[in-house]
Amino acid sequence: MFKFSPLFSSSSGNSIYIGGTEGGILVDAGMSAKQTELALWDIGVDAKSLRAIFVTHEHNDHIKGLRVLAKKHRLPVYGTEGTLAALEDMGIADGSFECRVLPVCGAQEAGLLLESFPTSHDVRESCGYRVTLTDGRCVAIATDLGKITPEVMLALGGCELVLLESNHDVDMLRNGAYPYWLKKRILSDEGHLSNEACAQAAVDLVRGGLRYLVLGHLSKENNHPALAYEHTKAALCSIGARLGEDCRLEVACVAGQPRLVVDI
Repeated sequence: MFKFSPLFSSSSGNSIYIGGTEGGILVDAGMSAKQTELALWDIGVDAKSLRAIFVTHEHNDHIKGLRVLAKKHRLPVYGTEGTLAALEDMGIADGSFECRVLPVCGAQEAGLLLESFPTSHDVRESCGYRVTLTDGRCVAIATDLGKITPEVMLALGGCELVLLESNHDVDMLRNGAYPYWLKKRILSDEGHLSNEACAQAAVDLVRGGLRYLVLGHLSKENNHPALAYEHTKAALCSIGARLGEDCRLEVACVAGQPRLVVDI
């Protein structure tokens, strides 16, 4: 049995835990080390059981607590060559923890095989992760992507569970207070995935057999959990999918609710 939990998943900070009897890993460390340790404790996990951190890219909401957490718990940090180079340029990868370029064949930690896939984002070399469990089932994390590419769909295909970005409502963003340059960036093919684009991808994934979809990386300014949920729910219902039977649909990190923990 493995545990999957988006400890944090928003424009303010991101970190996802996946683990089992051999320990666990984090994908990103975008909140402080203390906040991450407390979040782990909240789901019944001791930070001392962590075996590695896998980084998707170098934006602050994904690496804010990385250096302190990796140094304190002596954790290797995996990422693409471009991401690790960016972390070095930023002074985050300062030699106080081990950095490992993720091999093409992936890396094994805590009984998990993690393989990266490229994502479309305005950074050095961003990626998502497909995670294979010991029994062969797979889960995947795909956030911070301006568009769904064939490579992304290939990586998400056949997964038991996917955490997929549903960042913003297009109308809220266009009519909101963000400056024009920021709106343009978010709406671009190297920005973030909208509710509509997420819902379209969800239809293809559920048709392909996906059983559990978690919506993540929601913007606090340009989205609402209920709005993101309803967009994807409507799209899935339009193809006759029965929520709770054919596919479970959740939103990560809804304020006022307990952290989402999925036993897989």
